[in-house]
Amino acid sequence: MAASNRAKLITKLHTELKKKYTLPPSQPSRPLLEHLLYACLLQDAPYDLADEGLAKCEQEFFDWNEVRVTTVTELTQVLSGMPDPAKTARRLKEILQAVFEEFYAFDLDHLKKENLGKAVARFESMPVMTPFVLSYTIQHGLGGHSIPVDYAGMVIMLATGIASQNEAADGKIPGLERAIPKNKALEFSALLHQAGVDLLMDHNDKKARALIDAVAKGSSERYDEWEASKKAAIRRVKKRRRDEKAAELEAEAEAESAKQAKAAKSAKKGAAKSEPAKTKTSKSDAKAASAEAGASKAKPASAKKSSGEKKSADKSAETKEAGKKKVTAKKTDAKESADATTKKTSKKAASSSKSAATKATPTKKSTNRKLSKRKPR
Repeated sequence: MAASNRAKLITKLHTELKKKYTLPPSQPSRPLLEHLLYACLLQDAPYDLADEGLAKCEQEFFDWNEVRVTTVTELTQVLSGMPDPAKTARRLKEILQAVFEEFYAFDLDHLKKENLGKAVARFESMPVMTPFVLSYTIQHGLGGHSIPVDYAGMVIMLATGIASQNEAADGKIPGLERAIPKNKALEFSALLHQAGVDLLMDHNDKKARALIDAVAKGSSERYDEWEASKKAAIRRVKKRRRDEKAAELEAEAEAESAKQAKAAKSAKKGAAKSEPAKTKTSKSDAKAASAEAGASKAKPASAKKSSGEKKSADKSAETKEAGKKKVTAKKTDAKESADATTKKTSKKAASSSKSAATKATPTKKSTNRKLSKRKPR
């Protein structure tokens, strides 16, 4: 859309909002952190419910750090009056956690004295920061020129043709701050928020539908078509998810059945292989049993034979030893007799040599021989 046509539609929307809606009570002065948390509660919710939710959080919890560490379930119970309490509680807790991780404190008023660009950059670095919460904090807490538009207000922009689908998805409308000056930004954003929340909570709200038709003819019909296409898209997404889940379950069932069939086949093959082995083992067991029976029968005879053999072996060993002893005794006797004969022969030879020597040398009779008296017989 051309910038001039968009600016005309934005101006016309502002005039129609002033005709059909009244400004809510002005917001009190709050610390910067409370502006941030109030924006979390105000997103896609009426002003009175956002005020009630902030008051409940301040009453039920000791401080904002306790809100940060509490569970989403408990925080959802505290914010049960909100249009979507679970989503609001999660957003509030995530923003508190992001602020604590970024600043390690909950006192953010020092950012008001710093450059606006640096403060906005630090908030934009938080991944859980939404465009509406950031724009509301810039507008109310930091005093900058920014117009917060949540999903409810973006629906009106989309139905009237001010924003396209891609721009609505990004949450930013080009040229909005140029078409609405800073001195009228608070009024425009508050009125737009009221109309968007009314249409979001009741698709057949007459005031909101008359508003969008007054800005651009046929806007209510386009809104109905958009809602129908949105519902159809949601149904398609849900159906696709169901089909994907069913396909996954079917694939898991098929895989499980294939595993079971494979296991059954392997079990059958194992049983077929084990049958001949069993027959072989049974035959071998029978043979072993018969051999054991024969061995048990042959045990007494073999035992007797073995005892007799042992006795005969002992006797033969004894006879062998006795024979060996006799042989050794004979050998020793023979040695002794041989020694004796050698000794005798040596003695005889010595005596014969002596006798020969005596015969060769004649002996002289001794003159000194004494007479011996014979003993009577």
